[in-house]
Amino acid sequence: MPLARWSVAEIARCLVRLGIVASIAVSTVSRWLLQDKIRPWRYHNWQHILNPQEFLERARPILHLYETAQTLLRMGIWVVCADEKTSIQARQRERATIAPGPDHPGQVCPRYKRHGALQLFGALSVADGLTYGQCQLRKRFVEFQAFVQEILVPEAVRRGIHTLALILDNGPTHAPKRLERWLAELTVSMGSHLTIQVYWLPRNASWLDQIEIWFSILQRKLLQPNDFDSLETLEQTILAFIQYHNEVAKPIHWSYTVEKLEQKLCAN
Repeated sequence: MPLARWSVAEIARCLVRLGIVASIAVSTVSRWLLQDKIRPWRYHNWQHILNPQEFLERARPILHLYETAQTLLRMGIWVVCADEKTSIQARQRERATIAPGPDHPGQVCPRYKRHGALQLFGALSVADGLTYGQCQLRKRFVEFQAFVQEILVPEAVRRGIHTLALILDNGPTHAPKRLERWLAELTVSMGSHLTIQVYWLPRNASWLDQIEIWFSILQRKLLQPNDFDSLETLEQTILAFIQYHNEVAKPIHWSYTVEKLEQKLCAN
C-alpha cells in the first residue's frame, strides 16, 4: 500500500480488499486497536546508538560535568554548552497578527516577506542556567572564534574562573583539529590565566546537549509565530529575550546519569 501512516478506515478497507473479512465496521477496527493500544497513525523518532563503547567514552565525562557543575563552579571550573541555531529567518507578515480572544486562537497571516536570516551562536551555563548569545550573518569558524573571544572569555574573566569546560558537538563550525589548535594559541596569548578544555559530544547525540533544550525554549516562546520586519529587529528581540530569560534562569533539572546510560547500553 502506498501509505506511510494508516487511518482506521484505511485498515478496514484493506482487510476487505485482501479477502481477510467480507465486511467490517470501522468502529470494530478502532475498538481492536484501542484494546491493544496500537495507534498506527502516530510515530516517534528513535535514535540507535551504533557504537556503544565509543558513545559511552564520550558521553561519560559530559554527564559527570552535568552532575557536578555547581560544585565545579565553586572550584573555579565553569561548565558551558555551546552551539549554533542556524538560519533564523526574519519574516514580516503582510497583515498584523490578530490577538486571541474568547473561543478562538490568535490568527497569523500565512503570507510574509523575507528579510534574510541570522545565525545565533549560543551558550548555556550548566551550573546556573544563564544563557549567552551573539547573532551573525554567517556561520563559519571565524564567527565562532568571535563568539568565544567576545562573549565567553570576558564572562569567564568576570566570573573569576580559571578553567572553562566547553561542551561542543561535532559541527563543521568548530572542527576539532582547527579549534583545539586555536584554543591553545588563545590560552598562550592570555598568559595562561584561563584554560579552555573541550569536551566533544558523541556523534548524533544532540539530546545530550543542554543548549538544545534552551534553543527549543527560544523557538517556542519567541520565534513562533515568526514576525519580524528586519534582521535588526530580529537580533534585538533575541538579545532582549536572553536578558529576560536570565532574570529568572535556573539550571536545567538533568536526571540522565552515567548509570542510566550504562544500563541502557547493557540492555541493548
